[in-house]
Amino acid sequence: MRAAITLLALLVVSSGYFVNEAFAEISENQAFLLEGSGFAVTEEIIRISEIDLGLSSQDQRGSTINFQTEDGFITLDNEEFLISNLEGKFLREGKYIRINGEIESSSGFDTSISFFGRLVSESKDAAVYGFTGRITTSDDTYKVIYTTKLSSLTKIDSVSSESVTSDETIIHILKYSSTQGISNNAAPGQQSSSTRLGFFSHDRISVEPGSSIIIVNNDLVSHSIISGKENYGDRHNPFTPDDRIVTGAVEPGDSVVITFDDAGFYRLYDPDYPWMKIVAYVFPASDSLVLGKGQNLGN
Repeated sequence: MRAAITLLALLVVSSGYFVNEAFAEISENQAFLLEGSGFAVTEEIIRISEIDLGLSSQDQRGSTINFQTEDGFITLDNEEFLISNLEGKFLREGKYIRINGEIESSSGFDTSISFFGRLVSESKDAAVYGFTGRITTSDDTYKVIYTTKLSSLTKIDSVSSESVTSDETIIHILKYSSTQGISNNAAPGQQSSSTRLGFFSHDRISVEPGSSIIIVNNDLVSHSIISGKENYGDRHNPFTPDDRIVTGAVEPGDSVVITFDDAGFYRLYDPDYPWMKIVAYVFPASDSLVLGKGQNLGN
């Protein structure tokens, strides 16, 4: 088993050398998602590990672009580590990625990471990186091997013109969202087709600071939308409000306008129905693009 993992690590590391012409389009003031999975290995155990980070590129100096890690988590099997203090760099204009810093376990213990990624290949929508590095906990040091996808939030298909008025994006709360897609007239366990894929017409958006969105309530009950920090793994207290966005009650058939004054990541949710959530990426010099339609059912 150890030989197999070593071989896999060598393949991940060396794969970057076979695609030297690959080039990831990285520039200042962009938002990215870095997501992937792999293995964390010690001398005695092998654990499955996942990485899911939201990044924002900052200033560029020569061929190096600094970035901040805005949100996300790293897992070791079923244990989640939240982002605490991570910083990183895109090197040689995106051919390499370096990430260093601290993540925090659910028990509050700090854990350090040091990752280095090489660009393997790219498409019009995303770039693939192979990562190696270390996760150092209070008990062990793990060697990590990841295959990841880096997606720029400005490369996703734009919302149709029917859904955009001026600079405002219209998002609908879908019918039966308050009951997680279950109609009172539906058979037990049967979901309404309108909410089978999610509770909002779109659950990830990317806009510039100062932009607004319109939330239209098509459900049968009132909803309110606030922003906060997501507490991953805490079913009893899934969010902590941050007071940046507070709408008050939006009655059925009514709508509310939400304006994002400051740059950053916003997690919007309904405090009465916390499975209903939207992620908003607010950064300068990016188009108002919709990133995906309701993918968060039950999350």
